[in-house]
Amino acid sequence: MSALFEELDHQTTPMGEISLRRRRELALDVDVYEAKLDDEFLMSTLFTVAEIALADLGLAQIDGDGLDVVVGGLGLGYTAQAVLRDERVRSLHVIEALPEVIGWHRRGLLPLSAELTADPRCHLHQGDFFALVASGEGFGPEVPERLDAILVDIDHSPSWLLHPSHAAFYEPDGLRRLRSLLAPGGAFGLWSDELPDPSFVAVMDRVFAPVTTHVVPFPNPYSGDESTNSVYLGHLARS
Repeated sequence: MSALFEELDHQTTPMGEISLRRRRELALDVDVYEAKLDDEFLMSTLFTVAEIALADLGLAQIDGDGLDVVVGGLGLGYTAQAVLRDERVRSLHVIEALPEVIGWHRRGLLPLSAELTADPRCHLHQGDFFALVASGEGFGPEVPERLDAILVDIDHSPSWLLHPSHAAFYEPDGLRRLRSLLAPGGAFGLWSDELPDPSFVAVMDRVFAPVTTHVVPFPNPYSGDESTNSVYLGHLARS
C-alpha cells in the first residue's frame, strides 16, 4: 500500500501557490491526486467524469477524419486523454497557462502523464489560452489555423473565474474570436462546475447554431449521492 499522503510538488506562480499531492483514500482503497491553487481545490482524480464527457460530447458533433483539436487547460489530463481515444484525431494541442502543470506531466507525476507524453499526436504548449484567443492570431505556428474542435476546461464556470482577465472571453465578441479559429463544421465545448446558465446560453446563441447543454452526473463518495457538472456545446454549420 502506498503512503497515506505525499506532496509531489509545490511552487509559487503568478496566480498563487500551486501544489500537487497524492493521498490514499482508505474508504475507497485508491490513490487520489489533487491540485490546489492557494487554499482552493482545482481538480481531483476522483471527479473526472465531466472532463471526459467534454471531449466525448464535443467530438461527437464532428464528422470526418483527420481532426485537429485544441484543449484549453491541461490539468490532470483527462480531457486530453479522452480526445486521444478518438482514432479520428490527427493532432491535439493542449494550451496550459502554468508551466508547472506541464512539468508535472513531463516528469511523470500523474497517472496519465506517460500516456499523454508518449502519444505523438499530443503537443503541450505553455500559453494563456484566453489571451491567445483575444489576439485574433491563433494559437501559434505549430497549431493549425482552423480547428475541428476547441474544448475548454479552465475556469469553474462562465461566471466563476480563476482570474478577472478571462471575463471578456465569455462575451459575444470573445466567442466570435474563438469561432473564427474553427473550421466549417467545427465544435466548441466548455466545461462548467455549475448547472447551465441561461444567460450564458443566450450569449452562445448569438455566436453558434445550434447550442446545447448537458448536465453530467457522477457519484460523489463524500456526499454519498450524485453531484453534477455541465458541458456547453456550440456547433458551426459546414457550409
